[in-house]
Amino acid sequence: MAVTERKKPVKAASKTFVIERVQTGFRMEKRMLKVLKALAEYHDLALGDLMEGIVLHAFDGKCAFSPASLQRIADLKRIYGLELDSAAAHRLVERD
Repeated sequence: MAVTERKKPVKAASKTFVIERVQTGFRMEKRMLKVLKALAEYHDLALGDLMEGIVLHAFDGKCAFSPASLQRIADLKRIYGLELDSAAAHRLVERD
């Protein structure tokens, strides 16, 4: 008779946080927004939820994306012609 090892149940992240969301408006580079919207759609998320996740990860100094998501982002950047990377962050200027 084989002895089976009892595994501890995996705890799901059960703690929730009550928050208050506000409507906001901000301007963003057009192709960047297209990539974000497509990524949100791919992950079946609202754009605001995706942005919250990205910002919370950034505030902790962590990457918000898995290797598979980073590959998806690279594909979407190519599709939408987004050639910008983090080095462009402080050098963006708008057309007149």
